[in-house]
Amino acid sequence: SSGINAEYGGCGTVTKGMPFKAYHGMTGRVYNVTKRAVGVIVNKRVIGRIIAKKINLRVEHIRHSKCRDDFLNRVVNNELVKKEAKASGIFVSTRRAPVVHRTSHTVKGKGIAVEEVRPIRYEFIA
Repeated sequence: SSGINAEYGGCGTVTKGMPFKAYHGMTGRVYNVTKRAVGVIVNKRVIGRIIAKKINLRVEHIRHSKCRDDFLNRVVNNELVKKEAKASGIFVSTRRAPVVHRTSHTVKGKGIAVEEVRPIRYEFIA
């Protein structure tokens, strides 16, 4: 349907309506739907600027993009959390928190000696 995000890459079994190689793997927004093809708007980088290009692709060469799945799942989960918090009368922050870096640690193995890895010394042979 029009307005959804589409990801495209050429399907080798169907040679008609393939995207040009510069568009392979890109994500765009569907703006037109016909019987066998869809029109997609994609941003293409040309030298120093980004141009919105309209390309037509057959349906065999596109698939639904998963770029918004994480966002939509987060919206649904946030609404559930807010509803539960309102019922219980507590404040809950639904903002994303940055991931904390892991602390340093030593990896140990049973019966395995520690091996020190360093580059081989350069020797000049004349």
